[in-house]
Amino acid sequence: MRRYAAIIIVSALLSGCSEEKAVSYTVEELTADEALHSRVIAECRNNSGDLRGSANCVNAEAADGKLRLQNMRKALGN
Repeated sequence: MRRYAAIIIVSALLSGCSEEKAVSYTVEELTADEALHSRVIAECRNNSGDLRGSANCVNAEAADGKLRLQNMRKALGN
């Protein structure tokens, strides 16, 4: 019984040492914060093989498209 308790305690302690999860940003957050958007989009484009399908890269690409449309509308006066 003590052996199982020790295993459970060690497992619980080691799980606290695991790598922290990366923060996922929404399209709205990335659209609102130009510096954050630039940083995330640069990371994604510099490592597209590993990060292409990640939530941050998908949202950064969506925010990029949204910002481009907004800039085109401003340029056209709409």
